[in-house]
Order: sequence, then structure tokens, then C-alpha cells
Amino acid sequence: MACLLLGYASGSWLGALWVCRLAGVDDPRLAGSGNPGFSNVLRLYGRRLAAATLALDAVKGMPALGLAMAFGLPPWAQGVIGLAVLLGHSYPPWHRFRGGKAVASAFGVLLVLTPGVAMCCAVLWALLAWRVRTAAVASLSSAGVAPLASLWLAPDYVLVVTTFTALVLVRHLLNIRRLGRGDEPGL
Repeated sequence: MACLLLGYASGSWLGALWVCRLAGVDDPRLAGSGNPGFSNVLRLYGRRLAAATLALDAVKGMPALGLAMAFGLPPWAQGVIGLAVLLGHSYPPWHRFRGGKAVASAFGVLLVLTPGVAMCCAVLWALLAWRVRTAAVASLSSAGVAPLASLWLAPDYVLVVTTFTALVLVRHLLNIRRLGRGDEPGL
């Protein structure tokens, strides 16, 4: 239970808000897409602050997951703790339950639980972001490929990874609508 609470609490710490505060720039929730995440920070403030946001959001859940693995918890229990990190990021209580889309946090969780799957998704994300120039397309595609990659690289975690994918897809419903209308902002 302590790992679960630690996962949610650490997940609810939004890297974009801290990076922007420390850099002395405006809250990213007040401009662009209004999302406190990597892509919006990249659009608003550039690569340096976006990279710091990505790094913080990716590593914040690692202590809770490390403890879960050290305690020898089975994959499903590790997945529940990873899901707590993603839910904390998506629905942080101190920000009126308005958080990010959980892509960078999911990357960090996958790096701990299924490093091969995380790296496959990261490579796909980078290629699509570079080619298509739309973070939502890259994120949705990477999330969609994650369960398939886990079938091959981490079969014990397929259900866990599929659950993470479902959350990322739900968090991107507005982006999916904008993509359908053709007015999703590019990178």
C-alpha cells in the first residue's frame, strides 16, 4: 500500500510546472494546448525546458517502482503501482485533478518495468514526431504499439502495458477529435 501511495503522490508532481517556475516563465497550462507536459512546453518554451520536463516526468515514478521490484511484487502489482503514477500525473489532487496526458510518465514507468518496450516506443515516437510533426500522432501511435511490443519483449506485462495504453488513449480523446478536424497543433 505504501508503494501505491508513493506512486500516486510522486506521479502527481508535474514536472512542467516546476521546470517553468524555476525558469521564470509562465505556467504552460495558461497557453498553447493548456497541457502541463513535454509537447506544450516544447511549443511554448523550446527544447531545453521540454527536455527537463520530459526527464522529470519520466523519473518521478521510478522510486516507487524500484521499491515494488525490490519487494519482489509480481508484474500485475508492479503494474498497479505504475498505474498509480500515471493516474497521479493525469489527476493530481493539488491541481484540481487537471494534469497531463501521461505519455512521458508512461515512458518512465515502462523504462523500469519493460525497458525494451519503452525503447521501442521512444524510437517510434521520435521518428513520428520528426516526420509528422504532431506530438499527438506520435504519442497515440507509440501507445498503440506498446502492447504489441510487450507481447514480444515482455509477455508477463502485456495486461499492464495494455492498461497504460488505455489510459493514454483516454487522455488523448480531445486530441483525437482535433486530429479528425485537422486542427491539432504541430510541434
